[in-house]
Amino acid sequence: MDKLSESLLDAPIIEKDGYHYFVHPVSDGVPMLEPALMREIVVRIVRKADLTDVDKIIAPEAMGIHISTAVSLATDIPLVVVRKREYGLEGEVPISQVTGYSENEMYINRVSDGDRVLVLDDVLSTGGTLSALLTALEGLGAEVADTVAVIKKVGGENKVEETSFDVKTLVNVDVIDGEVVIEDTEGDG
Repeated sequence: MDKLSESLLDAPIIEKDGYHYFVHPVSDGVPMLEPALMREIVVRIVRKADLTDVDKIIAPEAMGIHISTAVSLATDIPLVVVRKREYGLEGEVPISQVTGYSENEMYINRVSDGDRVLVLDDVLSTGGTLSALLTALEGLGAEVADTVAVIKKVGGENKVEETSFDVKTLVNVDVIDGEVVIEDTEGDG
């Protein structure tokens, strides 16, 4: 079994407002992210993603940052972080993000019409973050070459499925009776 799947089987589950949430180094930075696990994730993303002529990697703050930074270093593709804070820079675009547990504004900078982008995130759960981000990128005229989420939590509503976008994943999991269950060690795509 791969390191990612093994680490997910050990993840504790917490409940927050009726939402069952696993606590994991990739999605929470807790308890500690081992370099070997990060290397495995980066290699799997690079193998799975379409990187042909990608101009920029796009990642939402906060937990997509460490993954996308590592992929940026491995591929020499520049990184744009979609921030939760407005900076007021020229060309900054606000987007509304609604997830299973929060509602926020996020802000995109340095993405232009014609940019070919790879979107990376830690977890695809409700799809709120990725569907808002992908729709906003399309509205900016960016071409989404590919989208990869490390972990997909199955079994609930996924707003990305309501769009024309596909998200590749590395592993698909569910939370059943307070435990993480691996549904697919290869993910989607």
